[in-house]
Amino acid sequence: MVRVGAYPGTFNPPTVAHLAIAEAALEQGGLDVVHFVVSRAPLGKDPSTPSFDERISVLETVAASRPWLEVRVSEYRLIADVAAGYDAVIMGVDKWAQVLDPVWYSGSPEARDAVVARLPRVLIAGRDGFGTDHGTLLAAGSGPVPPVTPLVVDESHRGVSSSLVRAGHLHLMLPEAAAFDARTGAWSAPHRYRPGGVGAPTRQGDPTSLRAVHDPGPPHA
Repeated sequence: MVRVGAYPGTFNPPTVAHLAIAEAALEQGGLDVVHFVVSRAPLGKDPSTPSFDERISVLETVAASRPWLEVRVSEYRLIADVAAGYDAVIMGVDKWAQVLDPVWYSGSPEARDAVVARLPRVLIAGRDGFGTDHGTLLAAGSGPVPPVTPLVVDESHRGVSSSLVRAGHLHLMLPEAAAFDARTGAWSAPHRYRPGGVGAPTRQGDPTSLRAVHDPGPPHA
């Protein structure tokens, strides 16, 4: 059976750290495929530039040269729903801290524990400002937790974020995103960005690829 990991995010834009974490999850997590999973209405974020469809197009360009990487659009917002049916879910330790924070569950630790118990195996990458003591994070939950595996990712990626790119650190975005930005200014000069500046790429020889991108179903029934 093909082992698939979900890497949820907005990827606005996709960075060198996103790719490094995905590669680490693939190699260290025993996965065959990684899905960049983008929610249409992510919790706590409301990205409007570039458009949703163009962000998906950029991600498809990133995945096109990497057979082990695919893109999926999810109608779900809660991470347990996004990750349902996957063999693993991939995230930074900062996101894991959010998952364990009852504030995202209307202040209810019980609701938090019910969600965490539904998660598949969790593959966690270190982030600046967050300790690497995953045992402490696990202790934050009072209910059952899934297996948690820390990923070994180069230290240079710990502080990389999409927010830094949007703040002007353009060298941190992936080349595919940089090419789109050069044409549209989506991240470097959003004042000149206009939606519709690029078409959606497809995988060579696969005319159904864009249809698959928008399939919200999990990899395993």
